[in-house]
Amino acid sequence: MPSEISKPQATVRSRHYALAILVVIYTFNFIDRQILSILIEPVKAELGLSDTQIGLLTGFAFALFYATLGIPIARLADRSSRRNLVAASVGIWSAMTALCGVAQNFWHLLAARIGVGIGEAGCSPPAHSMIADLYPAHQRATALGIYSLGIPFGIMFGLFAGGVINDLFGWRAAFFVVGLPGLALALVMRFTVSEPMRGAAEGRVASDNQPSVKETLAYLLAKRSFRHLSFAAALTAFVGYGFVVWAPSFLIRSYGLSTSEVGAQFGLILGVAGGVGIFLGGYLADKFGQNDPKWYLWVTAIALLIILPFNLVVYLSDTLTYALLGMIVPVMLGNFYQATSFSQTQGLVELRMRAVAAGILLFIINIIGLGLGPQLVGILSDLLEPSYQTESLRYALLICSLINAWAAWHYYIGGKYLKEELVTEGH
Repeated sequence: MPSEISKPQATVRSRHYALAILVVIYTFNFIDRQILSILIEPVKAELGLSDTQIGLLTGFAFALFYATLGIPIARLADRSSRRNLVAASVGIWSAMTALCGVAQNFWHLLAARIGVGIGEAGCSPPAHSMIADLYPAHQRATALGIYSLGIPFGIMFGLFAGGVINDLFGWRAAFFVVGLPGLALALVMRFTVSEPMRGAAEGRVASDNQPSVKETLAYLLAKRSFRHLSFAAALTAFVGYGFVVWAPSFLIRSYGLSTSEVGAQFGLILGVAGGVGIFLGGYLADKFGQNDPKWYLWVTAIALLIILPFNLVVYLSDTLTYALLGMIVPVMLGNFYQATSFSQTQGLVELRMRAVAAGILLFIINIIGLGLGPQLVGILSDLLEPSYQTESLRYALLICSLINAWAAWHYYIGGKYLKEELVTEGH
């Protein structure tokens, strides 16, 4: 049984430093993951690819290895140094991103993207577990929200850098420039961040016995709140990843923007509105959820319903200004799910289940969201192309955006069961 610990918690300075480094790492995670989205058009033209092939490169080929390997890596993280795993992962995915720049055909690029997915699989599960041990339960959604700021920051910087570098030096140089700095970042993580003690933030110690992946999965699936929140998060990610990957091409094809223009305008929306949404989602979840846990998920359900009319403005507008302005609210509210989904999953399991639980949630999110989202948008775009020509991508994105209503329903149902299924600090 868990018991009181005798060792002190991490100091405020050390835990904030660790969180800051993890935010930078997660930023590079998304820079390297999403850099291809701003480079789709030049890569497609030079290598002669279809939208379906691009969907495979940005979606399922990456997600299959990223999500599948995340679970065994997470199990390793629950019994070994999480800091070292994160450091090794940064080095691997950064090197593979740079290798994308030497691809000569679809298969070369596919192999490099798979390598990026393999490397990135070792980032978030151990990082989530570290954060859960650095911050107490009532601060965890906010802390994971801050960590998740790496998503909009990474996408924004990736779009900025990728767009400008492509216009000046070509798409191959863009992969080199964003990939190589991660090798230095891996060393910073390994030699300057301390491994936190498990359970320190809650005054608990972990049992010596580590549940298997099968046991952890069974434990989670027995909880109705997790079944609903995980599927809701996957559906939300389905819409979000499809949008992030294909919106640059939508703006280029439908409004004639250059890659640098897309990087500046769309990147700013993703970085600012997305960052506000992730932080605000975590903050509001902690604010309302600490008094009534169902609001941890209901806040996100409401946000997803508000998005729906704004997506109609984005995809049915003939004017670039209206399309860009219409994106602000969906980008902001569409990121509410990040912090609360991950923080509540950490609260639903025992200490030595935490990294595996994060890996299981990421597997569900990424197979459905990252794997199928960009892929289905690409397939729909190719199917609609005979009827809508260059506007086919617009309508493919519109159709997929409606899935947010389905996700909202699952967050609502999941919230009804959350209070009775959370693992309390004294459990």
